[in-house]
Amino acid sequence: MASSTVLRGTSRGAAHPTAYPLLERHVRVYKRAPAAFASGFLEPLFYLLSIGVGVAALVGEVTLDDGRTISYTAFLAPAMLATQAMNGALFDATYGFFFRLKYEKLYDAVLATPLRPVDAAVGEVLWATVRGAAYAAAFVVIMAALGLTSSWWTLLALPAALLIAFGFAAAGLALTTWMRSWQDFEFIQVAIMPMFLFSATFYPLSAYPDWMQTIVTVTPLYQAVDLVRSLTTGAVGPELLVPITYFAVMGALGLRVAGRRVGVLILR
Repeated sequence: MASSTVLRGTSRGAAHPTAYPLLERHVRVYKRAPAAFASGFLEPLFYLLSIGVGVAALVGEVTLDDGRTISYTAFLAPAMLATQAMNGALFDATYGFFFRLKYEKLYDAVLATPLRPVDAAVGEVLWATVRGAAYAAAFVVIMAALGLTSSWWTLLALPAALLIAFGFAAAGLALTTWMRSWQDFEFIQVAIMPMFLFSATFYPLSAYPDWMQTIVTVTPLYQAVDLVRSLTTGAVGPELLVPITYFAVMGALGLRVAGRRVGVLILR
């Protein structure tokens, strides 16, 4: 089924192969299993409803860097949105890609089509980006419905989530090309969990000692949280060019590495 989908997709532009057929194939697969797609949305939502409501009753309000105060739930929600974009993109770019490569043997079929290895890499990154951004978009709707946004700048959280998902998807795919077994993915989990806990997700950056703040600010999830939280609270300024550039470079470098490594894996 997977092979035939790819073959059908390439017939439209064999002279100029693109990543679109692979993206289309992934969309078709998940249309047949919508529950598998929707399940990734639940974890951050549960965090928001449990910690955001329970802890908010104890914490009350949080003071932002510009001196404004917002509810703890409104402080937590954009961090969960950024986490949605990260998790959705990473899942398919890491576990999903590895399964399709090693067990589903999808790329054996890809080699029989005009698609090039770089097209395969771009297709995987595109799909992972779409998935992460879709989760984030749904979360924005929930935030708006719960009154957890205070600025029209929140609308830009959607393209911001797309950029964040792209950065994580490309970097995740590049890293996965060096994975040899499921046990290797423990290294990714070791990186993700501390980022989730310490990237100013649950409390302001100022809660950390100075030396720890320096470490936290260079992590990708902190940059994502800072970008989304600034937009949803209306704290917009030229400093947001930092996370925007961060993820643009992260995505471009990750995609470049992934394009080369995917070629090595499927052509050897």
